[in-house]
Amino acid sequence: MIRISQIKLPVDHDDQALLQAAARELKLPSEKIERLTIQKKSIDARKKPISYVYTVDVKVKGEEKLLKKLHNRNVTRTEKKRYQFPEPGSERLEHRPVIVGTGPAGLFCGLMLARAGYRPILLERGETARKRKETVDRFWNGGSLQSDSNVQFGEGGAGTFSDGKLNTLVKDPAGRGRLVLQTFVEAGAPEEILYWNKPHLGTDVLIGVVEHIRCEIERLGGQVRFCTQLTDLDIRDGQVRGVHIKRTDGAEPEASYLETEVVVLAIGHSARDTFAMLGKKDIPMERKAFAVGVRIEHPQEMINRSQYGEEYPAGLPTAAYKVTRKVSGDRGVYSFCMCPGGYVVNASSEKGGLAVNGMSYQARDGRNANSAMIVTVRPEDFGSDGLLAGVEFQRRLERAAFQTAGGKVPVQLLGDFRQNCMSTGLGEVEPCIKGAWEFGDVRGIFPEELSAALEEGITGCEHLIPGFARADAVLSGVESRTSSPVRIIRGEDQESAIRGLYPCGEGAGYAGGITSAAMDGVKTAEAIAGRYCRNQEIS
Repeated sequence: MIRISQIKLPVDHDDQALLQAAARELKLPSEKIERLTIQKKSIDARKKPISYVYTVDVKVKGEEKLLKKLHNRNVTRTEKKRYQFPEPGSERLEHRPVIVGTGPAGLFCGLMLARAGYRPILLERGETARKRKETVDRFWNGGSLQSDSNVQFGEGGAGTFSDGKLNTLVKDPAGRGRLVLQTFVEAGAPEEILYWNKPHLGTDVLIGVVEHIRCEIERLGGQVRFCTQLTDLDIRDGQVRGVHIKRTDGAEPEASYLETEVVVLAIGHSARDTFAMLGKKDIPMERKAFAVGVRIEHPQEMINRSQYGEEYPAGLPTAAYKVTRKVSGDRGVYSFCMCPGGYVVNASSEKGGLAVNGMSYQARDGRNANSAMIVTVRPEDFGSDGLLAGVEFQRRLERAAFQTAGGKVPVQLLGDFRQNCMSTGLGEVEPCIKGAWEFGDVRGIFPEELSAALEEGITGCEHLIPGFARADAVLSGVESRTSSPVRIIRGEDQESAIRGLYPCGEGAGYAGGITSAAMDGVKTAEAIAGRYCRNQEIS
């Protein structure tokens, strides 16, 4: 196979133009190309006119001879590397593996183990994706918060109600990332996620995708139990022996205890009660840094013009941005989970606390762009030395956010945030928020050191994106669930010091987004399968 990189084409090109451009690079007639596959597609907006840039793989006859004739650094030979799941190990499993959580890490760990014949049991405290959406919609429309099924908890994890970004910076020599994307496509995602430089799946698509993966797990002999929460671990002689569970919907449980020698903790970054239980069991954990901040909204058209130019061509994707600033106090302020054409959402999971996040649909056709603007916080900022001090730090901010706007999403214009005064009206930017909102003291949610850092960081981004620090930009808060406040310690074999316990994914502190969490789930499944043999007689 021959790989051709740096093929530039105008935005309005057709499929034939890509084929012809590849043929020109090879100095061949286009009909000599037997197959062309797009490997990467990105936008180059640095010079006008804006162009698409492609990397493609092509198949032609006589590849070796052709490559010897060409002297083109953009044309190279490539070999497709296929992902390989390990052969089963030799240790015997007496019971089915239990996976706690059905976010990307739990789902992909479950899928890989189910494909390999291990018949895992997945436990999810929240509802199925479709029921969960109904519950979340009711909450956004004024209903009560359901503590176990909300934007944070339920099938698909927190990523189900997000922008659904699928890019990752994780190095991937084993091909797990490609496997994850291919699995998404098989589950109904558009094929373009395999090659777009920064692919995404909107929440409207993600719901069907995670349902499909769950059904595949069940078809292969796995089991998924919804509204079922892990309450305790049975650990004897340093080995997991079982899990205690309860129903979160008030229904009669099938059982309150499951025997197992393998437990995967894919619990997500918001399972605070589970973190507390693990701390009481002396599971090795440590505090870790994370970031907190606000959501900032601008007109999407302003962002489009900033990124593409005043007279940008039709048909381009809704523009995204990424900004970062070093500020006083040796802190960093940066954009996070940017949602082009998206919505700010009430992402609370505890009564009396309020957290926000960003979400986009697949079309990204909302009138505003929003992004978290967050500042790093370190363990010394938490106010105590406790293992869960980061959790309590998040809670303090969330309770302040809840109180400042009476339980609604608090909103403050950037100009008023800088002047430390309450907003009384909007400018040209109208909030796009899922859930009720009210003007509140967003600045007062944070310790002043963090508020000052956010002000400095946001203001400093004006020279990167004109209008970014406009006075009527809408701020809302609090963005507190950027990553897990703890890390559940594991070794290179993915296992905790407790035998049979496998911390996994974002909640355990080993991932940061949908794709990296899914990849970590695959990696954890590899560790389990490489150690244990399949036992079709397990109960």
